[in-house]
Amino acid sequence: MSSIIQSLEDLSNKYTTLFVDLWGCLHDGYTPFEEAVIALQNYRSNGLGSVVLLTNSPRPRNSVERQLDKIGVPKDCWDTIATSGDSARAAMFDGVVNEKVFHLGPEHDLSFFKRMDLLKNARPIELVSKEKAEGVVCTGPFDDVNDHPNDYIQLFSKFIDRKLKLLCANPDIVVDRGQKRVYCAGALAKLYTKMGGESLYFGKPHRPIYDLAYKRMSEINIKISKENILCIGDGILTDIKGANDEKLNSLFITGGLAAEETKTISQPDRTKLQKFLIKQSDKPTYSIGFLR
Repeated sequence: MSSIIQSLEDLSNKYTTLFVDLWGCLHDGYTPFEEAVIALQNYRSNGLGSVVLLTNSPRPRNSVERQLDKIGVPKDCWDTIATSGDSARAAMFDGVVNEKVFHLGPEHDLSFFKRMDLLKNARPIELVSKEKAEGVVCTGPFDDVNDHPNDYIQLFSKFIDRKLKLLCANPDIVVDRGQKRVYCAGALAKLYTKMGGESLYFGKPHRPIYDLAYKRMSEINIKISKENILCIGDGILTDIKGANDEKLNSLFITGGLAAEETKTISQPDRTKLQKFLIKQSDKPTYSIGFLR
């Protein structure tokens, strides 16, 4: 059984780096969670360690930083950012889905295709129509508020017939945007694979985004010591599985995606949490209702 803690302070002396998820942990897409912000501010200001925002957002980190500024997440609660988008972009510019690609996603994700100047020998990527595509880059549904994965069955059938690979820029299946649960690129990639296509992943729980996080740590002189890293997030299949695969400890936020299953109000119901975790192949080290 995962230990239920009362606050981040219960663990803060044990870890010198936090890998913190965004959606469902630090904000809901519109509003920061005040207690979570304060907890991270205190952790940093007390000299306990550093905070790496580890997100499956398909956007580059500069775009994520602008989004955080826009919704009011203060800069003094984090040190650096590693995004699924940057990890996947590096692979795209390395040619994993060829050079002529079809973008499946909303227009506000077009920054994904901005050239990465730090990459040597980056391949020239051209956005083309679905008929001319040699590969697919999925940052999410076209309408990332209302679309359902099944809306894309006919399109996927044509891509699969042509043996096109699909690069998934965000492995999340769903996120809660305010009070509405919406589908992410991971849901589309899951369907694509189920239909017989090949999907490529680079965000949590897959290794590339953790390699990027370690690189971000090195860039700002944070010592990399796995036993001193705590991963925090509300996704069992992403945050917790990724932590376990990396041999890192984890703190499961039960009031996010699993709020209903764990009957979380302020804290999870212990019996419901236990029943929920029994069904999961990956277990967290600790659990808490909300980051605080």
